[in-house]
Amino acid sequence: MSPEWLLDESGRPLADALVLSHPEQLDRLRAICPEAASTAVLAGDPCWDRMLAARPYRERYRRALGVGHGQRLVVLSSTWNADSLFGDDVLPSLLPRLTSELPLDEYRLAAVLHPNIWHGHGPGQIRAWLDRARRAGLTLIDPLHGWRQALLAADAVIGDHGSVTYYAAALGTPVLLGAAPLAGLAPDAPVHAFVRTAPRLDPALPLRRQLSQLIDGHSPLPEPAAFISSVPGESAPRLRRLFYDMIGVPEPDAPALLEPLPLPPFEPAAHTVPLQVLTKLLGSGEVSVVRHAGPHAAPDGTGEAHTAVHEDTREQSQLSLADVVFRHGAADDPRFGSPALWTTETLARHPQCALAAYITGPGTCTVRTSDDTLLHLRAEPGADAEPAAYASALHAWLASGKSLNEVVTQGLTVHTGGAVHRVGVTRD
Repeated sequence: MSPEWLLDESGRPLADALVLSHPEQLDRLRAICPEAASTAVLAGDPCWDRMLAARPYRERYRRALGVGHGQRLVVLSSTWNADSLFGDDVLPSLLPRLTSELPLDEYRLAAVLHPNIWHGHGPGQIRAWLDRARRAGLTLIDPLHGWRQALLAADAVIGDHGSVTYYAAALGTPVLLGAAPLAGLAPDAPVHAFVRTAPRLDPALPLRRQLSQLIDGHSPLPEPAAFISSVPGESAPRLRRLFYDMIGVPEPDAPALLEPLPLPPFEPAAHTVPLQVLTKLLGSGEVSVVRHAGPHAAPDGTGEAHTAVHEDTREQSQLSLADVVFRHGAADDPRFGSPALWTTETLARHPQCALAAYITGPGTCTVRTSDDTLLHLRAEPGADAEPAAYASALHAWLASGKSLNEVVTQGLTVHTGGAVHRVGVTRD
């Protein structure tokens, strides 16, 4: 709110009406540019009102992003100037660590980049820069139509001084600042106080520990929600009244309503990079599975290690080293003949592979072992891990010399982080 943006060359206000969401903004406007104060209208914030109305649908937004019950969704948010999370090169250097350090069955990653980042560099360049992270499970959120839903679904946000990060804090979501420049922020603005006092990301410390401490010890800050809007829920009638008054037309009799936030398309994480898998047998038919998407070595852990690789991986040379090869597809996709045929062809093509898994749905897959045993895995109610994790658990069970009949009879119990998934195993 500076005079060069609000006044023309003769010192008169450029806008007929300047919409503000809180009296605090009006006080600053009067102090910084009193000539424009007469145009100010307190009309709330329609973005905020749409998010407030959509809060009851949080679980639907999480399911749309493929977030399981035992997963935490971490949203990375960047505004568009040189000091932002993306502009300061924090995000590009942070992503390889996030995908390497965070178990992919316990954490889901999504990024909200300011529209000007997309416009300035072009979608192709953005996707190229973030290609490896995307193949490791990062989802790029539509910057115009999907960012509000992603914030509502988030368990934590790593951001900067941009408005999306402030909205997250206002929603009560734990926020960790990866970039926190104070230059350019009005010293008396609420966002300045927020950036000055919010928790900071420490690149020298393990990321998983920082996120766990942030989420587990979080207490929502009251200030962001208080300063987002002084009239929550009232932006639609206030803005419509303003617009009709300006054009001199009577308002309609029907109530003014905002469009609800739409449910995004189903977009689960896609993991086509080679996966580092650690497994541990816990009991009869029980296996712990911890998967990492690299590119760095996974954090130290205990258990037996194997490699699981998607057939469509760009790192094709890794297929010859894979213990488990998997892919996703419809059961009746004519390109692969059938799940049984694909598994046969895959094991013939990769003779060192111990198990091939054709994933046919969110909780089902067909697997063939190296001794030509065809099996079907089906998640039981409440189990929602990626079926490739079930295939890795079955491989670990069989590779340890355990009986196949045991899991066929009683099923497989797969542990991923704090979640437990029951999986039925049947012979063809």
